[in-house]
Amino acid sequence: MSLRFAILGILNVMPMTGYDLKHQAFDATVYRFWPADQSQIYRTLNKLAEDGLVTVTVQAQVERPDRKVYAITPAGQAALMEWLKSDQAVPTLRDPLLVQLFFGQELPRDDLLRVVEQRLEVHQTKFAVFSQIPIPPVESRPDDRWLALQHLTLDFGLALEQAYVSWLEHCREVITTMPDADEVPDFRDRFT
Repeated sequence: MSLRFAILGILNVMPMTGYDLKHQAFDATVYRFWPADQSQIYRTLNKLAEDGLVTVTVQAQVERPDRKVYAITPAGQAALMEWLKSDQAVPTLRDPLLVQLFFGQELPRDDLLRVVEQRLEVHQTKFAVFSQIPIPPVESRPDDRWLALQHLTLDFGLALEQAYVSWLEHCREVITTMPDADEVPDFRDRFT
């Protein structure tokens, strides 16, 4: 459901083609917290047009396929504003790493550490990428609400990645110091 409103939010800034929406707007902003591929975006644009929330203007091009430019309608703006002020469900956490750790009691230490190290590297990289996002400091424009809200979403990404990095470093420490799988009794004995 949020993809629909992410697209409306982008179109509320300016009209765009589906291609530009994906490559110039979506991939540069919201994909970091709401990823979508080109086909999902086009399906959603078609549904938004059917629902009267966007218009489509066809622009003829020479020696190229016609361009479809999508623009938000007043009904689309009203729907976006309603959604923006509505309560949202808390997303369900589904992380395969947690399942691996929860049931990893029979894995040797080195295997557990490899899984943790791989994930640690991913989150360190994401943190580094987020740290390089070029947004002017909020202090440079204290009255710019748009900039402040962009920073809040970036701050969340940074805090989330830093939390993952800290937790994974803790996992590495705990796994390194605990007995290895072949040094402890069979865990199933506790259930008999």
